[in-house]
Amino acid sequence: MADTIVTIGAGQAAAVTARTLRRRKHDGPIILIGDEKHAPYQRPPLSKEYLAGQQEQADAALLDEQWCADNGVELRLGTRVDRIDAAGRCVELEDGGRVPADAVVIATGCRARRIPGVEGDRVVYLRTLDDAERLRGHLRPGARVITVGAGFIGCEVASVARGAGAEVTMLEMMDVPLERVLGREMGSVCTRIQRDHGVDLRTGEAVDSVTETGGGVVVRTRRGTVVEGDVVVVGIGTVPNTDVAQRSGIEVDGGVLVDEYCRTNVENVLAAGDVTNHWHPLFGRRLRVEHFDNANKQAMAAAKNLLGRPTVFDDPHWFWSDQYEYNLQHAGDAERWDDVVIRGSVNDLDFIAFYLNDGVVQAAFTVDRGGEMFMAKEMIAAQARPDVAKLRDEDLDLAELMAT
Repeated sequence: MADTIVTIGAGQAAAVTARTLRRRKHDGPIILIGDEKHAPYQRPPLSKEYLAGQQEQADAALLDEQWCADNGVELRLGTRVDRIDAAGRCVELEDGGRVPADAVVIATGCRARRIPGVEGDRVVYLRTLDDAERLRGHLRPGARVITVGAGFIGCEVASVARGAGAEVTMLEMMDVPLERVLGREMGSVCTRIQRDHGVDLRTGEAVDSVTETGGGVVVRTRRGTVVEGDVVVVGIGTVPNTDVAQRSGIEVDGGVLVDEYCRTNVENVLAAGDVTNHWHPLFGRRLRVEHFDNANKQAMAAAKNLLGRPTVFDDPHWFWSDQYEYNLQHAGDAERWDDVVIRGSVNDLDFIAFYLNDGVVQAAFTVDRGGEMFMAKEMIAAQARPDVAKLRDEDLDLAELMAT
């Protein structure tokens, strides 16, 4: 068993790694090194409850000082790591310090993808607690909010902004929101949800420039559209934080490369969470996934593997989004599909859609049917080939369908 275990990063994956190690009776030192000043906190509320003012920082906390003190977990916050010296069994800090490390978990997460040259006091890239705090100050009745990107972050921000009484213009370069993940049919459902709640959603609009004025901001698109607002929220994806890994001789390609055991190419160095480009045995390819649940479960697997308990990470990825009165969920990963089977009513926004390829369930998307997502995940994990007519039949319980 490794003695001193260090996580580079102090977010969701790092916190779950520490908790799992202690629950599994690891009694050596655990050190979490994070470049933010805040103790580990959850990110999903940043575009939901926290942004809406329904939560405060303490509500989003993952590890508090008392738990860390009681469990011998050291937090080194506001600290940047330069590289991992695996041979020397230490982590080298940017300030020249060295932290002993018998094993390391890279949990550096990712950062918001930025539009070159688009920065300013009225431009928000929502990724951190400080970003959410700054944006929260702009959300008030009558404020003009522009969101660039109609992914889940953009849609959730729009939902909170409309709830605060703000006007929202959403610019999306694709024909429908989330088209790459959900396809055109289900992406159109997201379009409807936003427009039904008063969002001015404009698709096929790629941003050309953002200019701050004395009292606001002006966004121009490549089509020549001009939108004026008080604040711009840019949500166009993320970039994995792989700099430390690269400086440490760890293989990187669209993320830190790990196998199904969360191992990098360097002995005693593992990685978990958003930063990983992991081999997924269920889907037979590499994936980089940026979801809360993935960070949790991959971190648990990494911790168990550090403790000599071989654990394959093959969970069907799952995430959720709260928008207005609706709860949206997605599970699995459909690189391609040849059939979308609907159970329920798309018109009533009460359904679950199954993505099949060659008859095999690859993914599922639901609006307000979270109870059925549990069985959908089981189908994905089992690579089930359900009878399509029975899959649509709401009189047939999904558990019974799995048993046939």
